[in-house]
Amino acid sequence: MGRRRGAATRLGAAGGLLGAGLMALACLGSADALAQAATDPNLNAQLLVGTRDNDVARVQRLLAQGAVTESRNRVGKTALLIAAEKGNPELVGVLLQAGANVNAASLSQVTPLMAASYNGATAVVRRLLAAGARTDPLDRMHKPAIVYAAGEGHADVVDALLGAGIDVNRAYEHQLTALMWAAGQGHVDAVRRLLAHGARVDLHDDRGLTALDIARQTHHEDVATLLAATH
Repeated sequence: MGRRRGAATRLGAAGGLLGAGLMALACLGSADALAQAATDPNLNAQLLVGTRDNDVARVQRLLAQGAVTESRNRVGKTALLIAAEKGNPELVGVLLQAGANVNAASLSQVTPLMAASYNGATAVVRRLLAAGARTDPLDRMHKPAIVYAAGEGHADVVDALLGAGIDVNRAYEHQLTALMWAAGQGHVDAVRRLLAHGARVDLHDDRGLTALDIARQTHHEDVATLLAATH
């Protein structure tokens, strides 16, 4: 019992870090718009601010004037990463068309795909995947995009990511699978999607717990009932 209680506590703590991994980076004050590009720093800083403000016309104008797509703020976010955080598919498309690097990560190794997956921005996720976004990178919290999508319960994003070829049964830190994350956070729809894609219910994390065990210990009875029916 002590081992299982410890594992449930760890997943609960990790659940808090699920948001912290991205959201601690999401606060973008005006000072964050300091650009580090070698060309006109004013144009590049304005590009970051325009992206932060979801101002598509302004971003298009700045790009036409020579703003550099790979300009970064002080925490290493590019305009594309900021647009992905905002969940704006039109703005993401403008930046991609201008040549933005779809896989450019922040200093904390957060990619645009991770940010969009965390926020449930399905249209942005699909656009990034179509542009060649990699699904395997891990951020500084050792989590990939699929863990953020599953842990936040974004079933449509889970579908999109799995459709891009992610192994539904791959285990990440502490041998936790995407199904375990969705189960531990109580997201029934995400659990259903993962099961539909072939997620195994018999896998164990590094404490010997299955997704069903985790759902029960985190008191998500609807998820536990669903998982028990698949045994």
